[in-house]
Amino acid sequence: MNDVKKNNDKVVSSDETGESNNRRKFLKGSLAAAAGTAAVGFPMIATAAKPTVLKLQGAWGGGIFKEYAVDYVKRVNEMSGGSLKVDYLDVGAVVKTAEMQTAVHKGVIDGAHYVTAYWYSKNAAASLFGTGPCWGWTANQLLGWIHYGGGKQLYEELMRDVLKLDIVGFFSGPMPAQPLGWFRKEVKSAADIKGLKYRTVGLAANVMQEMGMSVVQLPGGEIQPAMERGLIDAAEFNNPTSDKDFGMQDVAKNYYLASFHQSQESFEIIFNAKKFKSLSDEHKAILKYAAEAASADMSWKAQHRYSNDLIALQKEHGVTVRRTPQSIMDEQLKAWDKVLPKFMKDPFFAKVVASQKDWMKRVGSFELTNAPDYEGAYKHYFGNPV
Repeated sequence: MNDVKKNNDKVVSSDETGESNNRRKFLKGSLAAAAGTAAVGFPMIATAAKPTVLKLQGAWGGGIFKEYAVDYVKRVNEMSGGSLKVDYLDVGAVVKTAEMQTAVHKGVIDGAHYVTAYWYSKNAAASLFGTGPCWGWTANQLLGWIHYGGGKQLYEELMRDVLKLDIVGFFSGPMPAQPLGWFRKEVKSAADIKGLKYRTVGLAANVMQEMGMSVVQLPGGEIQPAMERGLIDAAEFNNPTSDKDFGMQDVAKNYYLASFHQSQESFEIIFNAKKFKSLSDEHKAILKYAAEAASADMSWKAQHRYSNDLIALQKEHGVTVRRTPQSIMDEQLKAWDKVLPKFMKDPFFAKVVASQKDWMKRVGSFELTNAPDYEGAYKHYFGNPV
């Protein structure tokens, strides 16, 4: 028989008392569980961290070179998922092109996208990382030397020890050999180019001067106006797409492809070293590997765009495209042989040259021996290329 208790004059059995206590415990537990469920269902809203923003100025205000720079920026921004944001600034947005390297060093801008030939006046070895001698190599083999042949270490030595610059740099985008360029009149031999006023940059300026040309170094946007006004007789910039965008077809009709004056080059992407070191390891890796990804894409895009625009120059603008006479290219190599000894007196310059030649002697031997006769195969199916 159950014990009986009085509760406010109500008779309650011990079984009922226990059931009531259990009910209270259940309700209390249920409320606590409900509160916990509510906490899970409605979490506290955290404010998203602001992205790290880098300001990168390019040497380009338009055309396909700006497109290449923006391609790099786009890859960085997408790879970071929004946590790192690079803002691209057009040429001259903050500083002039000639001041970009110093501006990055001082932290005036966080980064820059340009080519080493643009600061060649600070140290001639800069040109070796872009517009240097042709050891029989391509721009892709130049990038191979930079990444695997000791070139990156020499570049860092140049920045750190020689120029005393607080800069971290990456190389991206193999450029095909640059055309000899645009001429008002047809040229058939090295004798025909002597005395002509010609635009180029870097060590190529020394080479073409050695061949008897009067050389001026102008920014890309000033080339076409200078030729239109008769200030120069001939000029080169880089490729059919850029040349077409500049309107070179409106000031000259003779376009010569193939040359040893700038047979290999790539873009240089630099960042202020202190700013770079302050980034997370993930963001550092993104800046580095986005340069490599953009490099691959550029090499494919260039094939597509340059070939299409070369056809447009011929068919739509009446440009006569010729391969540079072999005699001119032979004289270019002889000119390189005369120009280089003047710079080899600098121990650092000589060290870079030795490293490049060591790389290319080995790599070139394999590639030239291994490569089939691509020209023969092309002619077999399509005839002469020009």
